Amino acid sequence: MSVRVRFAPSPTGLLHVGALRTVLFDHLFALNQGGVNILRIEDTDRARYNPESENEFVETLKWVGIGFDEGPHIGGPHAPYRQSERKEAGIYAGWIQLLMEKGGAYKAFETPEELDEMREYQQINKMPTGYFGGKWRDASPDEVAAAEAEGKPFVIRQRIPKGTKIQIQDAIRGRIEWESDLIDDPVLIKADGMPTYHFAAMVDDHMMGITHVLRGEEWISSAPKHAALFDAFGWEKPIFVHCPVIVGKDGKKLSKRHGATRVLDYAAQGFLPHALKNFIALIGWSPGDDREILSPEELVEAFDIGRIQASPGRFDMDKLTWLNGHLIRSLSLDELWGELEKLVAFDYARNYHLEQEADPEETGDRKARWRALEALMGAEKGYALQCLKLEQERVLNLVDFGEACAFFLQDEPPMDPKAEAKWMGQEHVPALMAWIVAACDRVPAGFEEASLFWEETLRAFQAAAGLEKLGPVVHPTRVALTGKTVGPGLWELMAVLGGDRVRARAGRFAG
Repeated sequence: MSVRVRFAPSPTGLLHVGALRTVLFDHLFALNQGGVNILRIEDTDRARYNPESENEFVETLKWVGIGFDEGPHIGGPHAPYRQSERKEAGIYAGWIQLLMEKGGAYKAFETPEELDEMREYQQINKMPTGYFGGKWRDASPDEVAAAEAEGKPFVIRQRIPKGTKIQIQDAIRGRIEWESDLIDDPVLIKADGMPTYHFAAMVDDHMMGITHVLRGEEWISSAPKHAALFDAFGWEKPIFVHCPVIVGKDGKKLSKRHGATRVLDYAAQGFLPHALKNFIALIGWSPGDDREILSPEELVEAFDIGRIQASPGRFDMDKLTWLNGHLIRSLSLDELWGELEKLVAFDYARNYHLEQEADPEETGDRKARWRALEALMGAEKGYALQCLKLEQERVLNLVDFGEACAFFLQDEPPMDPKAEAKWMGQEHVPALMAWIVAACDRVPAGFEEASLFWEETLRAFQAAAGLEKLGPVVHPTRVALTGKTVGPGLWELMAVLGGDRVRARAGRFAG
């Protein structure tokens, strides 16, 4: 069997992490099996359809690194790939007519008021709610013809068989069965002639040869309707893969408090595409061993739908941040620079930091972080690369490089008041700063040579001042040069700053 899967979003909103995981599983499974991954746009809800959402889906998935073999932006043998266009081409009309001829569907003429009364009666009498036949399921041809002659609006409903069992094969949960009498008759064609998801998606899955339907577990309740439709046509059913729900670290439904849920927000916040891909793949799936970091190739090689778990997958923002930091450290300087260039050129990221309203619970200043990043990327490239190299081991996302490297670019870095009070008032500090200023004219040109020079220079001061430990030399020097007590190695930091910057900053505190 040649594997064919599809990602079939309804572009009425934004691409969130649940949908991203579904399409990522599609992508990995198709590549692992040498199959085909299809993008199909399910836009039958024309009132809510948003073309900007469709464009965001495509561009976001491109950023993540998920591609398609067929789709509306690529073409393919099963075009068109938008359901509204397929409806206009008459694709669904023939199939619904055939289904009615087979007895698998019927016209229903209830008014909205009659349907409301039916639901109210069911609720009052504690009956299952839904449309289980009403007047029209078994209406005679003459009754139907009379209603049509009167011009009554109608929908076309699926005739769920009675007194039988409906079953599907789920790759995660095995065989699942339902009593057909408990399944209501869903609308297949709306009064305006537009097909519903229940009809269009299944017809398209058959016509496009879809072998595996990967979707969220919230669709399990609809699965018997879909299985019954395949049975009514006499089609072979695909294998269903109902992926587990994603919850937060606390086990509750995923929300903004667990981290951003719009995929583009992760890009704007400075997460690497593969960090997000690697992280999302491991929510509810395991490669079969203890690996937590897999290359794109390793993800494809290891992916097996049989290893998708049935229990909820947990979204742990701390784990994503850790993984992102690990991958940032694995980049070469040229690769890191390239990722930062792409980020500052990304209009959505710029808008996210400068225009969008920040979450009230968010810490830090979005605008300041972005302006700091722009300043870093606007600096002389050779100097900026040296700064990045020193901070690469400590920074956990791309945006934070701006703040982390800000002191390199400031003539007088702002002082942390507590650090200044603790270290800069000590008796030996003016002499230390003067010692450093005097040494600035002798700094050798090479980075390694300059690093060694500053280590020897400050150790020499320690000996001359009779200080038992090096800390009273290192800490005030760092505070004078950066305004902070933490940062990259001091000798390397001084080598990158260069003699002129070191002289100017130390000189402020020299005796």
